[in-house]
Amino acid sequence: MNILSAERMAKRYGEKVLLDDVSFGIDGADKVGLIGVNGTGKSSLLKILAGLDEPDSGTVTLGSGVRVHFLPQDPQFDHDGTVLEQVFYGDLPVMRLLRVYEDTLNQLQLNPGSAAAQKQLIRLQSQMDESDAWNLEHEAKTILTQLGITDMHSKVGTLSGGQRKRVAMARALIQPSDLLVLDEPTNHIDNETVAWLESYLARRKGALFMVTHDRYFLDRVVNRIFELHNGHIYTYQGNYEAFLEGKMAREEAARSTEEKRQNFLRNEIEWIRKGPRARGTKQKARTDRYYEVLEQTPEAIGETVAISTASTRLGKSVVELHQVVKAFADKQIVNGFDYIVQRNDRIGIIGPNGAGKSTLLRMIAGMELPDSGEVRIGSTVKMGYFAQEHEAVDSDTRVIDVIREEAEYVETADGERIRATQMLERFLFPASLQWTPVAKLSGGERRRLALLKTLMSAPNVLLLDEPTNDLDIPTLSVLESYIDDFAGAVIAVSHDRYFLDRVADKIFALDGRGNIEVYFGNYTDYLERAASRTHADDSKEPSPDSRADPNPHTRVRDTLKFTFKEQKEYDEIEGLIEETETALQDVIKQMEVHAADHVRLQELFAQQQAFESKLEHLLERWTYLSELAEEIERSKDK
Repeated sequence: MNILSAERMAKRYGEKVLLDDVSFGIDGADKVGLIGVNGTGKSSLLKILAGLDEPDSGTVTLGSGVRVHFLPQDPQFDHDGTVLEQVFYGDLPVMRLLRVYEDTLNQLQLNPGSAAAQKQLIRLQSQMDESDAWNLEHEAKTILTQLGITDMHSKVGTLSGGQRKRVAMARALIQPSDLLVLDEPTNHIDNETVAWLESYLARRKGALFMVTHDRYFLDRVVNRIFELHNGHIYTYQGNYEAFLEGKMAREEAARSTEEKRQNFLRNEIEWIRKGPRARGTKQKARTDRYYEVLEQTPEAIGETVAISTASTRLGKSVVELHQVVKAFADKQIVNGFDYIVQRNDRIGIIGPNGAGKSTLLRMIAGMELPDSGEVRIGSTVKMGYFAQEHEAVDSDTRVIDVIREEAEYVETADGERIRATQMLERFLFPASLQWTPVAKLSGGERRRLALLKTLMSAPNVLLLDEPTNDLDIPTLSVLESYIDDFAGAVIAVSHDRYFLDRVADKIFALDGRGNIEVYFGNYTDYLERAASRTHADDSKEPSPDSRADPNPHTRVRDTLKFTFKEQKEYDEIEGLIEETETALQDVIKQMEVHAADHVRLQELFAQQQAFESKLEHLLERWTYLSELAEEIERSKDK
């Protein structure tokens, strides 16, 4: 049953069409991810659904009693209020009760002997019991702690921008709502917090509608994808992986339809050109049909961002860090770090917020000096630095002039010269937008423009500070492809796990205490090695209860032998693995056959996932049973 229905919505921003006759419904169990190129109107749609804006035409209807809570990219606060006061925000009676309760606790801490405050606290505790508010209070404090906010009575105005974003996140998660609307919830939070948020939202009851560029987040949280493109919304069942399959099938079908339309027009135009005598002998309906097809507007295929690799030659010496030390006040950022950057390095820098990731990047760029030690930059190095914050640009400056200030043209690896206007078109800035003042661009469009300006400088060492913040998925995909072909070193600070898996072959992990561990491989490899190290450390001091581990994979048996059930499973499992592998191959072949049938492809994709999951489980069981069989045989020989 729909808790929200949108009917024939339209919305324009100046001459730009954001929504064009858009209709959809959201069910109470839906977790929807909205994606699209920056500037297409994603944030505008969220505001309309949250009731903060209205469509130019059409309607948004909420079900009876449905509550909606919206987390914007830039949340507003009362800076004089405490963290808990801002989390327990709103006019719901339970929220007002929690605010008064926390304020009374504060008063008692300041004046423990206050009889009035003690009497009020007893009364409030009774009301908390009646309203079942204790669980809400406990959950709020748990969420804040998970988000790294431990001083819950501090003034919001004293917090950093990242900390305020976390407070807003806690407020959004704690507010009772049937539909939670989130605009880029993973921006400006570290990897561990993103993983926690991902798990929390996957378990959360109620509907979810969010914009995010985090592809792993989409893969693991959502069950529907909405793609906003050219004012229209295309819907896909499933997660991000299913969306890619569905989008590919839809665009292939659109190309096939357009090809048939063009073939029809070519054939008919030959007939039309035969002259009045030939047309007079034919049915008028045929001529009408020709003009009808001619006037049809083919479905637009999604834009693709494309940029050719361009860089200056890089010598053997790139960047060398020798015993680098950096600290701010009493906080150690880097403590005696050594590393020699190689020509083709692809390094991802990770760590908790405030650990010093951006500071390390600026030292590598030569923009900040270490307290001691040395950073040597090679004589042929040309840095391209893409910062977190937008470079200050006069808001009246035209888009084309921003790029021309960097270069009038760029030369590609194969010697082709591409003018600034052409590069802008490849980066989704059509001619009509190139002469627009920067002030009229969306935040994401400005970010994309800044990225293009950085790449237009033809660097041979590319430094990226949180490049995925505010960039849409199509732009990220092409940035990743650009990095694949980039003839130089790339060093990126990022919390985007997908991006790090896609581009990094080394990980610098900062622990926030000045230590930097270097791991070879991408982000997933880092997680596995870090987990193995933790597991190895834990195994050195087994807990007293370890022998009582109920996990059948790890329990210690008094008598080493198969149970009846395990023996039967062991005898049959290889046949089951073979059957599952065969079934999986059959499904994959069917997907190739039905590549243009979107509905059938979705069904087959679901089957593929089910078979892959089953096969993974069977292989895990086979490994365990095989190892157990070997142990049984060895015990017999003793």
